[in-house]
Amino acid sequence: MSPDEILALRRLFPASERHVYLNHAGVAPTSTRARDAAVAWLDGAVADGVLSEPTWEALTEKARAGAARLVGASPDEIAIVRNTSHGLALFAEGYDWRPGDEVAVATSVEYPSNVYPWQHLASRGVVVREIAAPRLGVEVEHVARAIGPRTRVVAASSCQYASGFVTDLDALGALCRARGVDLCVDGIQTVGVVPTDVKRSGVAFLSADSHKWMLGINGVGFAFVDRALVPRLRPVAVGWKSTKEAWNFDRATFDLRDDASRLEEGSPAYVAIHAMGAAIELLLEIGVPRVQARVTALLDRAAEGLLAEGATVGPERRHRAGILTFVPRGGDARGLYERLGRERVVASLRRGAVRISPHVTTLESDIDHLLDVVRRHGG
Repeated sequence: MSPDEILALRRLFPASERHVYLNHAGVAPTSTRARDAAVAWLDGAVADGVLSEPTWEALTEKARAGAARLVGASPDEIAIVRNTSHGLALFAEGYDWRPGDEVAVATSVEYPSNVYPWQHLASRGVVVREIAAPRLGVEVEHVARAIGPRTRVVAASSCQYASGFVTDLDALGALCRARGVDLCVDGIQTVGVVPTDVKRSGVAFLSADSHKWMLGINGVGFAFVDRALVPRLRPVAVGWKSTKEAWNFDRATFDLRDDASRLEEGSPAYVAIHAMGAAIELLLEIGVPRVQARVTALLDRAAEGLLAEGATVGPERRHRAGILTFVPRGGDARGLYERLGRERVVASLRRGAVRISPHVTTLESDIDHLLDVVRRHGG
């Protein structure tokens, strides 16, 4: 990306001018375009009330189509959800389990949202099989060893939140197909920064919300449900919006929709959905491959500088997506994290390491400022 393009994008994200913002894997600052979409909904609701509803629905379907493009799916395979946890819970609770079935998951490294829904199934006789994760990530050979004759689902994040270790979804999907197992993905740490193709990867279900790499807002996201899975996934909750004749309020006809939107039971959170739609539209305009190239270059710059300062850095470049973690020379990660905060650097502290996660609006000078703080801290 050219310097002019990056500066033009930064003007859409005022937080990037106020801070050295390196926490897009946590909560990303959103754009003026997403804000404007939210305000436009509020203005319409204030000025015209329900008369604006056709526009609300049209923009919701536009957001659905954008989400589908972002992950290589069809709009009918996209359900709007509240967040990643909501989507994963819909899958876990709605799947056609039988007592004694197993789900394989690396509970030692996964974010709790991709652990608790599976553990919650114990009362239904579903067993959690542990995937070994010696390098703090989900690797195909370890998944292969974890799959047993009763395993029906492998649940994995596309990238681990704490270590930054990215999962080879293509290889994992091929393994799951060969073993007759459904692959459920927590995609929040890659959708928007890594090109995603759920069909090529053989993903059955993916959930991600918009407030990280998609540059949207909290409280809204989407789930991909492969159309072959839809008939087997029992909606946890149903309402008027779940049915084929959703807008026919004069007659209750319980005929569930035959696409992913059957998981949407009631009135949508239009204001949040429209903001997410605007954020996704911006990402698609930029192009996720260009985002990935930009973020990769920034992380390479950071890794090189941190290693020169004696820091322990991970993950290896080949296992890296948008996250870099490090412990400074001397091991004082918490002290450094607190100092970074005092010097306008927004980062995270995860499992005893500082975690940075730049995005397309991050400048090389932002990375250099980080390195300068590390240097002055004493490594």
